[in-house]
Amino acid sequence: MSHIKHKFWPKGVPARGTVPQVTLPHYLETAALRYPDKTAIVYCGRRISYRELKQYTDAMAGFLQQKMRLGKGDRVLLMSQNCPQFVIAYYAVLQLGGVIVPVNAMCTTSEIQYYMADSGARCAFVAQELLKQLAPCMEGNMADGLKHVVVHAYSDFVEDLAAPDLPDFVTQGSEFTVTDGMVLFSDALNAGLVAEPVQTGPDDFCVLPYTSGTTGKPKGCIHTHATLLASLVSSAIWRNLHAESVMLSVAPMFHMLGMQNGMNMPIMLGATLIMMPRWNAGLALRLMEQHRVSVWTAPPAMVLDCFSQADALQRDLSSLSLLSGGGAAMPEAIAAMLKERFGIVYNEGYGMTETASFLHCNPLENSKRQCLGIPTQGVDSRIVDPATLQELPQGEVGELITSGPQVMKGYWQNEQANQESFLERDGRVFFRTGDLARIDEDGYFFMCDRLKRMINVSGYKVWPSEVENTFYDHPAIHEVCIVGIQDSAKGERVKALVVLKPAYEGKVSEQDLIAWARETMAVYKAPRQVEFVDALPKSNTGKIMWRKLQAEQNNMSGENQ
Repeated sequence: MSHIKHKFWPKGVPARGTVPQVTLPHYLETAALRYPDKTAIVYCGRRISYRELKQYTDAMAGFLQQKMRLGKGDRVLLMSQNCPQFVIAYYAVLQLGGVIVPVNAMCTTSEIQYYMADSGARCAFVAQELLKQLAPCMEGNMADGLKHVVVHAYSDFVEDLAAPDLPDFVTQGSEFTVTDGMVLFSDALNAGLVAEPVQTGPDDFCVLPYTSGTTGKPKGCIHTHATLLASLVSSAIWRNLHAESVMLSVAPMFHMLGMQNGMNMPIMLGATLIMMPRWNAGLALRLMEQHRVSVWTAPPAMVLDCFSQADALQRDLSSLSLLSGGGAAMPEAIAAMLKERFGIVYNEGYGMTETASFLHCNPLENSKRQCLGIPTQGVDSRIVDPATLQELPQGEVGELITSGPQVMKGYWQNEQANQESFLERDGRVFFRTGDLARIDEDGYFFMCDRLKRMINVSGYKVWPSEVENTFYDHPAIHEVCIVGIQDSAKGERVKALVVLKPAYEGKVSEQDLIAWARETMAVYKAPRQVEFVDALPKSNTGKIMWRKLQAEQNNMSGENQ
């Protein structure tokens, strides 16, 4: 099926997006000139204006260039929870034509070593509580290690360390020994150095986020200012975002969802971001009410946690005009609860690290639940047979391939992955997402599952996400993850890992859910085994870590053979 002209295309949104021929730092400079005294960031009670944010960024750029000799194209690791220092470091590096390599705060030393070696980074920014993971990677501790490390304490930008709701790691002062090659973030800002101007352009390489996919080593995604801005501008127009928007920023900025929606978007617009260093559902509710937050982008797990709080209904959230997200399908039952109890429609979209987050989205006035929406401005997405790569008719399940201005330029130094992931069709380059989806009669895309997550039960294909979505219809289910377990007769069988709602603990048994499932779905889809667990592991972005759970089940199956 070729690109569809959508009858539900949003009014006033151009079919073809225009990518600004500027860089991301251009927008920070513009906001500082246009709104110098406007609050850019609210962080733990501290307000930072756009003028101050630009001054801090210029000061850091001066230090990086004059002292660390950071130049165009140099890669820089950035490892931190959300804080002003993350924003300052990010924009300072980009101002100099450098490349940010965002690192998950949960990474181990060996993982950091891989990112450092693969990217060729010789400089890093790190929060002090993560220094113990990064320190072994410094030049004095290993060959070809990091030459320069800038360390920050979250407390440096906190106005009142005695204020309520501050996590312990935020109130902790600088408590580490400065060694060779290491400098305090605060000292770098106070050095008073000025950077020489660097000529940069929209097609310059600027961010190298790593994505693990399902197998093999993590792969670096080459993003330019243009690919990031294509996603940002498209999202802003589609969702009617503007300078008066107030955005809650809690998804980790080292992840594309948080980086784009919680940092780059408000700065591009000259809007205000309310920054949370780490997820806390109760605090999120209080901040939304206190600061009259109008926009919040978050994965479904965070939304569920937030609106399940006992006092959620008592909070005045009338300012919240847009609640959006992606990364995982919003379960039907939870979407219905948001609409019925809070009057909120969750605007679901679709994107990935390789596409700079925003790729598909539901029209605000014609949305469908558990839906990836439709391709946004300038995006051509199609469904193909994963084996033959031939396009499939409407309604059939196949691999989603996509072409658009926000798609990365390729995987960093990985020609094999590039050959496997890109194909040409009708004069355009398409990226193979590895996601299985279908298109309905209106041109809306629906996710079926990851290509490599399918469970094969006696030759029948079972998509875990479909079974999970059905499970959320049961009133006792708080969270669920479906995994496959080996079966000598059937190949695989389905297992459900379930977190019950507190009110149902001790009242619903595993057998009750197994029986319910057999009555509710096709027998081959119904879990033969249910295991109650206290919690499901989640990533820093709030996604259930199904790969980890599946690996654990695989190990258990191997031990039992």
